[in-house]
Formats: sequence, structure tokens, C-alpha cells
Amino acid sequence: MSGDHHKLNLSAGMASVTVAILLVGVKLWALGLTGSLSIAASLTDSALDLIVSLTGLMAIIYANRPADDDHAFGHTSAEDLAALAQALLVSVSGVAILWSATGRLLADSPPELSAEGPGIIAMVFAIFVTGALVTWQLRVAKKTGNKVVAADSLHYLSDFLPNVGAIVALFASSAFGITSIDSIIAIAAALFLLFSAFRIGKGAFDALMDRRAAPEDIARISEIIGSWPGVLGFHDLKTRTAGNKVFVQVHIELDPDQTLYQAHGIGAGLKHAILKAMPEADVIIHKDPAGDPLSPNRTT
Repeated sequence: MSGDHHKLNLSAGMASVTVAILLVGVKLWALGLTGSLSIAASLTDSALDLIVSLTGLMAIIYANRPADDDHAFGHTSAEDLAALAQALLVSVSGVAILWSATGRLLADSPPELSAEGPGIIAMVFAIFVTGALVTWQLRVAKKTGNKVVAADSLHYLSDFLPNVGAIVALFASSAFGITSIDSIIAIAAALFLLFSAFRIGKGAFDALMDRRAAPEDIARISEIIGSWPGVLGFHDLKTRTAGNKVFVQVHIELDPDQTLYQAHGIGAGLKHAILKAMPEADVIIHKDPAGDPLSPNRTT
């Protein structure tokens, strides 16, 4: 990972931890004033955000460590482990909120809300701070491709629904005396959390299981290889992902009568072209003589 990308990822991770601490404090204060379950749902989510953000920050730091004797391919899988942990924590949060909200909705005498005005102010503040953080995280994730930052932005993005829902619930309670909306919105927020957790968890699980790269990335790699001067064919193109890194392995077929130096030049140029298109890739190119019967699956 380049130094600039690591600095960007690190800044996103530190910003996430800072915002999580701030939001936990604000929502804890608002919950004490209002007794709103939708705020409690948002507070629970922010508390988990803090744990997840700390885990993500440690993963970003660890994943940037260079390869060593025990981890010859680097430490980028730490990002996927952290993202999977994030998904599990968000799932637990969603189930807990769903259970509490359903119980309150079905209760004969749901508790009354209070101090709705300060609660609304607190949630508006939370939306503003969260929006600023998500904007920065999405920008960093787009530039670096870091899965931890992307996953972090997703579950902070999911905070918007419970935050807005809490405002709606507090307003309905203050203006119309309707308290059931609080539980209904909390249920919707919980379902959204569970959906987000599934998306995050699936991506992390796929990477840990060495799933191939995205089809568009494979197509781009194939196009570069197939059109590279001196390459007469290729086979056994294999890819896998780990964190924000894509590992690429391919056999290219070259003129058997050319010199080793010429063959090396073709392979080196091709590797450079792939890395230019995908800077975070790790590329291994095997060189085979064209027409070799021991080279299966030839394209030409």
C-alpha cells in the first residue's frame, strides 16, 4: 500500500473513532433526558460504532505492515477480518434493537417520552457530524479501495435512518402525543442495520474465502494481457482478493525462439501495465513457450 493511501486510511480511521466518542456522549445525554427508544437504538449503534471504529483503526495499522517470513503475502487480510467483525457486531445491535422495539410496541402501556426539544437538537447535531464523517470516508474509500473504511462508512451511513427516525418520533410525541412511532422507527432502523451487516459481512467472507476479483477487474486484466505486444496467448488467469489488494497470477505464451532477455522484457512491461491500471494489485506472470503441449487452456 502506498504511503499516501495509508495516511488517508489512517485519517479516516481516526476521524471515525473521534466521531463515535462524540456521538456516544451526545446521545447518552439525550437518552437521559427523553427516555426515547429510538434514541436508545441510535445510542446502541453509536456505542458499537466506537468498538468497530477502534477495531478498524487497528486493522488499518496492522494491514499496512510489510510482508514477513510468516506472512509472505502481507497482512491485508486483517482488513477483511475487521470488516467481518463489524458485520457481526452490527447484526447483534440490530437484533437487540428489533427485540426491544417490538416488545415496547406490543406493550399495553408504552412509556411516555419527555424533553423532546433537546433530544431533537442532539439528533440534528448527530446527523451533521455523521454526514461530515461519511463524506470523508467515502472519498477515502474511493481513492484507496480500503474495505475497512468502506465498511465503516456503510454502518455510519446506516445511522442516518435511526437518527432521522428519532427526530420524527420525538416530534410526533411532542406535537401529537403519539409514542408508538418511536418503536416503529426503531424496528425499521434495526432491519436496515441487519441488511447493511449482511452486505458488509458477505464481502468480507468472500475475500477470506479467496473469492475471485470483481468481473470488471478480471475483464480489464484480460484485455491488457490479450492486447500486449509479444503475448501470443494466455491461460490460467487466477485472481483473489485480500483487503484492498487483488492478487493476480497468469501464464502468458511467448515466441519460443526469442531470447530470455526479450521474454523478460515482455513480462516486465505487462506487469507494469497491469499495476498502472490497478495500483494495489500483486502480479505474478509465468512465461510459457507458445504451442507447448504442457500448457493447458491456451487462448490461441
